[in-house]
Amino acid sequence: MSGPKLRIALFTHSVNPRGGVVHTVELAAALHRRGCDVTIFAPASDREAMFRGSPCPVVLARIADAPRDMVAMVRARIDALKHALSACAADAFDVLHAQDSISGNALAELKAAGAIRGFVRTVHHLDRFAEPQLARWQQRAWQDADTLLCVSDGWTRAMRDEHGVDAWTVPNGVDTERYRSAPHGDDVHAADCALRERLGIGAGGPVILAVGGIEARKNTLRLLEAFALLRARPTAAQLVIAGGASLLDHDRHTRRFIERMGELGVASGPFEPVVLTGPLDDAAMPGLFRIADVVAMVSLREGFGLVVLEALASGKPVVVSQRAPFDEYLDERTCCWAQPDDPESIAAALRRALADRGGIDFEQAVPALLRRFSWDSSASRHLELYRQHVARVPHAPRAPRATGTTAETLLTESTPCP
Repeated sequence: MSGPKLRIALFTHSVNPRGGVVHTVELAAALHRRGCDVTIFAPASDREAMFRGSPCPVVLARIADAPRDMVAMVRARIDALKHALSACAADAFDVLHAQDSISGNALAELKAAGAIRGFVRTVHHLDRFAEPQLARWQQRAWQDADTLLCVSDGWTRAMRDEHGVDAWTVPNGVDTERYRSAPHGDDVHAADCALRERLGIGAGGPVILAVGGIEARKNTLRLLEAFALLRARPTAAQLVIAGGASLLDHDRHTRRFIERMGELGVASGPFEPVVLTGPLDDAAMPGLFRIADVVAMVSLREGFGLVVLEALASGKPVVVSQRAPFDEYLDERTCCWAQPDDPESIAAALRRALADRGGIDFEQAVPALLRRFSWDSSASRHLELYRQHVARVPHAPRAPRATGTTAETLLTESTPCP
């Protein structure tokens, strides 16, 4: 890295392993490897910790147990991030980079108050909110940013064409060492067998894995219907839906999913056709990919789809929606396409993926794809844009520390304010 060492603060909305949080942790590590001084900020309750360790300091902005009211919960997280950054002296950082609407609003409010000179924002995707305040916050988080990034060309175009703002595409990466296709040793095999037993995943039929929980955006209802069509032929297949930790309310869609299981005569539970794992320890995910026979990501709306790269790095065929952002970087050599609004199409793609791994070229095309998307290359592009941002945004006065707040109430004991 040329030029002086940058001090970078990366902000994310929670400590749960959602795509944007994974992006934050991986980007921080890649920037750290390039010699940057990086600190991660994330709101968390007293019982929470970041889902994965980091070589960088992690400042946990402590909040009380979140109220069920969504607006109040978001407000509490915005305030916690503002206080945590002020306690660390915001002007000590060259770059302040928000990965979501919650942290984007914390920085937007500090900018409006003159406490920071500006900030960078990455849009992974935008949600649709019926609640007006949530919609306003979502808009402000990108509208007030000084530099706007997106993780896919589709969202870069959408920000330009639908919202009239310029953005730069900086894709995700994948840790191919973590999700390697050929692990070695009896210990790994024993751990995978123990994971099967713990989660109730049988060994007598194919395992279809979906990661991200039950959400309308993830299209899990149509995936369930496709799975029922797949099981219409004699098979002991299981659909494993992993994860689901989210700040958004997905109860309505979850209730409909459970109702639909009853209508289709598909049971859920350990060793049943559908296994709902709920949130999992981060250490379990590589093993879960190894157990799977195919990974389905038939989302209606995604920012990038990091799970697809993790699955391919694990040597597993993927069934993917034939739409943006997936069609920007995948083709028939690296995935099995499905029309996400058609359960028959999804079922047919699952059958293809289970038959000779869908014809996916794991010898040449997949390794070439994975080489294109590394966290180091993502960090390199971030650094280029960070330096442009620093040169363009004027300096601000020194930020005052928060009053009435101490570092001990905001930060973990093991990670003092850097």
